[in-house]
Amino acid sequence: MNKIIALILLMPSLAFANADVYTILIKNHRFEPAELTVPAGKKIKLIINNTDSTPEEFESHELKREKVIPGNAKATIFIGPLTPGKYPFFGEFNEATAKGIIIVQ
Repeated sequence: MNKIIALILLMPSLAFANADVYTILIKNHRFEPAELTVPAGKKIKLIINNTDSTPEEFESHELKREKVIPGNAKATIFIGPLTPGKYPFFGEFNEATAKGIIIVQ
């Protein structure tokens, strides 16, 4: 029984074990790169590295993701597999400058 529970708990990790990895920096309240192209139909692991000293929120209504990243910290966000299209994201704490888009091809 314990092995079954352990396997169930491990399954989400296994599902993203083969995910493509991409890094987005938050620097001077901007996302770098502001435009990221990823393949359609693949699981994606985004590493968001906030190099600013203040927190920022990675948010995307289209991706259904929302994550606050403290200053000088990293966060991991899994997305996909996605269909081709454009998926905008923004930093809720600095919406005027922290904007980006994920292009899925």
